[in-house]
Amino acid sequence: MKELSGRWFVLGLLFAVSTFNYIDRTIISILQVPIKRDLGLSDTELGLLTGLSFALFYTTLSLPIARLADRTVRKRLVAAAVAVWSGMTALTGLAANFTHLVILRIGVAAGEAGSIPASHSMIADLFPPRSRATAMAILGLSLPVGMMFGFLAAGVLAETLGWRKSFAIIGVAGLLLAPIVLFAIREPVRGRFDQPADVADSQPGFAQALRKLWHLRSYRFLIVGAALHAYVSYSVMNWSAPFYTRVHEMSIGEVSVYLALVNGIGGGIGMYLGGWLSDRLGQRDARMRLRVLTFGGLIFVPMALAQYLVESTTLSLAFGAVAFTLLPFYYGPVVAVPQLLVAPNMRALTSAVTLLVTNLVGLGLGPTVTGFISETLIVRFGMGQYSLRFAISAAILFSLVAAFMYWRASSSLIAEMRYAQEESARERASSGRSLSQPGSLAVTAQTGA
Repeated sequence: MKELSGRWFVLGLLFAVSTFNYIDRTIISILQVPIKRDLGLSDTELGLLTGLSFALFYTTLSLPIARLADRTVRKRLVAAAVAVWSGMTALTGLAANFTHLVILRIGVAAGEAGSIPASHSMIADLFPPRSRATAMAILGLSLPVGMMFGFLAAGVLAETLGWRKSFAIIGVAGLLLAPIVLFAIREPVRGRFDQPADVADSQPGFAQALRKLWHLRSYRFLIVGAALHAYVSYSVMNWSAPFYTRVHEMSIGEVSVYLALVNGIGGGIGMYLGGWLSDRLGQRDARMRLRVLTFGGLIFVPMALAQYLVESTTLSLAFGAVAFTLLPFYYGPVVAVPQLLVAPNMRALTSAVTLLVTNLVGLGLGPTVTGFISETLIVRFGMGQYSLRFAISAAILFSLVAAFMYWRASSSLIAEMRYAQEESARERASSGRSLSQPGSLAVTAQTGA
């Protein structure tokens, strides 16, 4: 198969891979309804299955794989990753109990851990800084698109073939992407848009790289905000299907169509808009790259609370359409801004650290804690099917704290972007290299890209 080097072709193929990533991750949130019935699982077990058991291995493995991605051919890692997680998804249909499901979900997590950091690193070498957040947001559109197809496919297949065959069919479909990635992509030149001195011949040590990230004040606040919002995001995404089947008595088919539309169309609009506004407003004031997330969060919280607290099904669905549009608004800037603060040989690791923290808190704790709260409300307070209404609402409040953290992160962003540029200039001067390399990043008090 002939290799293709066009950046939009590569972005499109990585988009397809990431879409299957989220399809395989999403289908269990719909299929947990029949899985719970057939295998007799509790809400706490469902939370562990969709949250902590997946997140622990997903985040733990992402760091060493990201270090490998900073040193080796990234397309090979992506191809291997999609093959592993798709195979494990197909085998999930054979699970006979909770233990089997956990083991297979760990296998899915191991595969998915290798895809995102390598993809982010490749995109950073395909698109210049001025359009990188937009490119990351386009890749991020795979989340709502993957959720849309995941909800639709799982809903239709579950009602016609059952949950076991649903896993098998979707897993086999993902396997077909692995050879395409391996043979159709030409590996991008690492650091092509960076100053020569930024593309170091050797990587910093692992501890040294982590210290560099820790000393970035804007990154520290950003990662806390992203982790808290991820907690909200995964709580909402994993428990919305059971919420609507229990509280509003909708069928799996009805819920799957609704969630597919609001996540696929609404979420896609919100995710792209977040990246586009961050790039557009960041041209005038770099702080706006993150402050747009504060404004988005302040609108999201009341809409989301109304979605889960109103009695009317129609009003709940209407508020939900707005809330799900704003839910992934943060993705593009959260991924792209750290890439502006580190050297090319740290980008995959930086992406992996970001994923580790946000997924441990968000994916690991969000569904698990929300499920535990729901079960506690059932057992101790007899709330029955209404327990999810308050368990999800409790999670949503963390987005207010996240909005504040994004604002704090923006306050030191200009200074740290300027420092990164000055440090690079000093290194170039000491090495006698030219300062006229194209693609450099100029940062002033009013210019963000």
